[in-house]
Amino acid sequence: MSQTPSLLRRLTLSGLACAILSLAPLPALAVEYGSVLKDGVNIRSGPDTKKEVLWELFKGFPLQVVSRQGKWAQVVDFEGDKGWIYTPLLSKEKTVVVKADTANMRFGPGQNYEIVATVKYGVVFTPLEKDGDWVKVRHQDGASGWIFAKLLWPN
Repeated sequence: MSQTPSLLRRLTLSGLACAILSLAPLPALAVEYGSVLKDGVNIRSGPDTKKEVLWELFKGFPLQVVSRQGKWAQVVDFEGDKGWIYTPLLSKEKTVVVKADTANMRFGPGQNYEIVATVKYGVVFTPLEKDGDWVKVRHQDGASGWIFAKLLWPN
């Protein structure tokens, strides 16, 4: 009879430990981003070269990887469009795209700095550094400046 309470106690403690662990916050899953490796890359309707081409992208275009299947990655762009890319055509280099109709690129990280340029929706930049809510970016033509992070994707 002394074994029954001991077994019951162990089962109760195991159940209690599982309940406590289920209440613990789970670590946040890392979101994976990449960019298109070269001009003319096809985004397809499925993970196969025989699947329909949905659209074509240019070098540097940012994408979020949402799943993987073999050598293919399902991706989503800043407009929420989904498709599949052959992973050797996906670079780990992070880029950002302007998601607002227009955005002011400034000399420094804040609204009080002079506007260097006004950029349009869909323009892609390489992020260089972050200062609070501002991101310093560089365009492929060499122009650089600071843009409010909420106007960029991903931010």
